[in-house]
Amino acid sequence: GVTAKAVARRAGLKLSTTYHLLNTLVSEGYLVRLEDAHGYGIGYKIPKLYQRLRLKLDVVPGVGAAVARVHEIADAAAYYASFRDTQIVIAHVVDSVRTPRVEPLHVGFHEAAHATAFGKVMLATLTPGQRRSYLNDHGMPQLTPLTVTDRWELEAELDLARINGVVTEVEEFQLKVACVGAPVRDASGTVVGAMGLSVPAREYADRRVHLERTLLCGAEQAGHAIALAGEDATTVHL
Repeated sequence: GVTAKAVARRAGLKLSTTYHLLNTLVSEGYLVRLEDAHGYGIGYKIPKLYQRLRLKLDVVPGVGAAVARVHEIADAAAYYASFRDTQIVIAHVVDSVRTPRVEPLHVGFHEAAHATAFGKVMLATLTPGQRRSYLNDHGMPQLTPLTVTDRWELEAELDLARINGVVTEVEEFQLKVACVGAPVRDASGTVVGAMGLSVPAREYADRRVHLERTLLCGAEQAGHAIALAGEDATTVHL
């Protein structure tokens, strides 16, 4: 648990305001009082809140199953990223002790589009004007010595990605790590997200073909799941 005083200090709030907010969250079920710890802990409504977020990010059960299957076949950490306008949100991750996720690629991560496979998938779907505006706003910071920071070089990569259907980054986001990404399309063919895999960079060259094939199949399955979920929702609505 965490005490009200600790919350107030970390949030920069008055203690009276903090108590009011904490008590409201307790009454709504998002926090619980931990008498033994003299503090507060996560409440039982949080899982439902998380599930609602996942649904808004198109993480329908079929998408989660597709990511898990890709993880199993590729023996690599697998991810699904949802696109919300020009925001990239890591919405689902499946990893293991042997193939842990890349930190900080956790649920909710939405940075470094120019240096991640997910981000490059999204950038490839934008119009030249949208892409220019996005990069002007966010920049292209050098995260590792191998990060692409030249716009012309990035544009060449994105052109190739549109042809091949997959995007690769090797040690651009984090040294010793390689990632592969592929677009996920809804029933209309619109790219709504991306599926990705990460492996140690030293393994990438030998495993590239297998990783790309597995990823493309998984991205297609995720797209079917999103399309079916949309059809079911329409049927219920009618």
